[in-house]
Amino acid sequence: MLLEKKNVVVYGAGGAVGRAVARGFADEGARVFLTGRNRDNVEAVAKEIADAGGTAERAVVDALDEKSVTEHLGALIADAGRIDVSFNAIGISPRGLQGIPFTDLPVDNFMRPITTYARAHFVTAKSAARHMIPQRSGVILMHTPEPARVSLPLVGGMSVGWAAMEALNRALSAEWAQHGVRSICLRTTGLVETPTVEVVYGLHSAAMGIPRDQFTAMVTSMTHRKRPTALAELVSVAVFLASDQASAMTGTVANLTGGIIVD
Repeated sequence: MLLEKKNVVVYGAGGAVGRAVARGFADEGARVFLTGRNRDNVEAVAKEIADAGGTAERAVVDALDEKSVTEHLGALIADAGRIDVSFNAIGISPRGLQGIPFTDLPVDNFMRPITTYARAHFVTAKSAARHMIPQRSGVILMHTPEPARVSLPLVGGMSVGWAAMEALNRALSAEWAQHGVRSICLRTTGLVETPTVEVVYGLHSAAMGIPRDQFTAMVTSMTHRKRPTALAELVSVAVFLASDQASAMTGTVANLTGGIIVD
């Protein structure tokens, strides 16, 4: 197993991406520490992992609250002895943030994803690195969709927030890779299997005055494969990047956009 004896913390574990990746980590032998703001959602993921034969702990943690994050990691270290991987999969509702022209978008709504994503990822990465640097190993993982790099209309401040995450990813690596702590971002298309992207595509199709299916087909046609990134594909790559087999990879973005972005 790729992650046997690894201790992994997942923020936003109750969401579709956090849930799927957490289960992938557990399937590869990791002991997974699930966190989120909704206890019931986190409990449900822990049960799924346990029912599949994996090991999962759970806690209510607000990734925007440094005290909440540091206290949880302190308890994790006291119990498990070390932290090997930190994956932040938090998300925010797109309602009121996307599908709105810039000229009509309130400033606070433009700023919300920028400040939320930047703060949460800095808090969780910084807190994890304080434990990873002394042990000379660890992996910080984050996830962005293609508007982090591609200019698309009606995305509001989301694209700026996601671009900030990718810039932070590079900066973290510049400081911490020399101490054995890798930082990597996974960039996908919109994950159409998730409830959030279903809402997002609905907002955009309504703003453009076209059916949602037509909007989805239009976005999908932009890829070389003519299909979006599958959630299972994201999980597979996240597992690999979290493992020692990806030890040479840091400060980079794993491009899973299927050709929407060509590096």
